[in-house]
Amino acid sequence: MDIVVCVKTNPDLQMVRVKNREAVVEAVPYKLGDLDKNALETAIQLRDAAGGTITAVSVAEGNRKIRETIKEALAMGADSAAVVDDPALAGADPAAVAAVLAAAVKKLPGCDLVLFGEGSTDNYSGQVGPRVAELLGVPQVGFARKVEAVDGAVRCERSMDEMIETLEVALPAAVTVVSEINEPRIPSLMHIMKAKSKPVEEWTLADLGVDAGAVAARREIVSNLAEEQDRKHVLFEGSAAEQADAFVNALIKEGVLGR
Repeated sequence: MDIVVCVKTNPDLQMVRVKNREAVVEAVPYKLGDLDKNALETAIQLRDAAGGTITAVSVAEGNRKIRETIKEALAMGADSAAVVDDPALAGADPAAVAAVLAAAVKKLPGCDLVLFGEGSTDNYSGQVGPRVAELLGVPQVGFARKVEAVDGAVRCERSMDEMIETLEVALPAAVTVVSEINEPRIPSLMHIMKAKSKPVEEWTLADLGVDAGAVAARREIVSNLAEEQDRKHVLFEGSAAEQADAFVNALIKEGVLGR
């Protein structure tokens, strides 16, 4: 089974701070998205069980650090990688990213299964996987918490409210996975060193036959601010019991607690 895992480089949210309600990402390290690692771990388990190859594919979206972080996918177990980098992709929206990923998958020698994380760590739109499946004309299963290979197909399990749904789709297909599906492996030093010798192809939009105008952003982000917090700066004094009583009374006064 030839598997393509679409991955994205995201800022490490643990290192992002908020200033004047805006996220400050300067000097913040980048890494593969957490759900993308789940998708990659799923691909590794499928390959180990049924054989085949794994190719990690990513769109730079103006992020020059993608070449460093794509090595993380190779160290985890991907056999090769392909990066699409083009100035026209800076600030690309999900529709543009999906169009480029679909073109990249078509350029590869073969692809039986395309895996995605259910959403990205930064925006979590959840649009790219379904859009790519539509552009490729293949069936898509979302929210998979279990994926296994069967003869010429994949069997997926997902939670749907109060029931567990099992779906079987013929290959080629696309699947998006959730975090519960597995625990991504941590690459050893030996695998990190081996990743340096694995092949990484770099493509532009011209290499994929995609017109720059076709990936122009169709959305405008009007605002992206943290929730405004108005602190009351209330100070409780006295013994611990007195402070507790005053705290409860304050919550009652604010309507948070009933009498």
